[in-house]
Amino acid sequence: MEHTRLGRTGLKVSRLCLGTMTFGYQCDEDTSHAILNRAMDGGITFLDTADVYPLGGGAETVGRTEEIVGRWLQGRRERFILATKCWGRMGPNRWDQGNSRKHILDAIDASLKRLGTDYVDLYQLHGPDPDTPIDETLRALEDIVRSGRARYVGCSNYLAYQVARAVGRSEAMGIVRFDSVQPRYNLLFREIERELLPLCAEEGIGVIPYNPLAGGLLTGKHQRETPEEGSRFTLGNAGPRYQDRYWHDREFDTVAELLPVAREAGMSLAQMSVAWVLANPTITSPIIGASRPEQLDDSLAAVESPLPEDLKQRLDEMTADYRKGDSPR
Repeated sequence: MEHTRLGRTGLKVSRLCLGTMTFGYQCDEDTSHAILNRAMDGGITFLDTADVYPLGGGAETVGRTEEIVGRWLQGRRERFILATKCWGRMGPNRWDQGNSRKHILDAIDASLKRLGTDYVDLYQLHGPDPDTPIDETLRALEDIVRSGRARYVGCSNYLAYQVARAVGRSEAMGIVRFDSVQPRYNLLFREIERELLPLCAEEGIGVIPYNPLAGGLLTGKHQRETPEEGSRFTLGNAGPRYQDRYWHDREFDTVAELLPVAREAGMSLAQMSVAWVLANPTITSPIIGASRPEQLDDSLAAVESPLPEDLKQRLDEMTADYRKGDSPR
């Protein structure tokens, strides 16, 4: 497995990152550990989770994914780069969410306990918090890094202007800054190419995109008539969100156009889709997920077989409309 630098830092991460948000709801613990074993065997050394996971489970399941990952990591911690996130609601109180100093400091300690470790390599804000000044948030992250509870910090689901402002405030205050961003990115959602990716390239910020397979739509297995049971499109409280993102005639029409291109190239649509994300030079490590170990195979193959430049250009042209940002989704 190829490794690369996380942005401007000296940290090396594998070219694929294993996402774990299916663990503990869509996948039981044995299946989750089997997926982790397959990722390890494939050379993946970068793991991403979050305190609110698993996806779709609701309030009664929050924290379960970190616990599952933590149990698997026992005896292996030094072999992996571990990332987690905070921001989402973790309890009944009004202060049990967001990016306030109180919540961030409470959240990191709770995550470390669930993960069974005394530090994470990357600590990320899962979303922006308009009710908390960015200076307060950044100073809390600075204290976490200085205390040794995290090595680097980043953000997820931030717009380009929000990242730029945060980096500017970090520089002005002389404190820790975002070294990574985690946006949504795939052949059916390319809006980040317009502002966020150029900003990251200029500032040396690592990009760890999620949804490289558009929630599974870019596997080509779904029929537009009805979502497949057990998929992300029917998964608890997350199902409506994924349907809103991708379950539309335009997206299905594009998938139908992409399938013969993948066959012509001698690869699955899933492999081609992940390879396309990897072909963008600003991308550090796409986050891949699975509900069964064998679902990782296409993504692992994408690293081993880089996309030819002419095929990348063809796919760029076929999906150019998804770059424009004219969709409310």
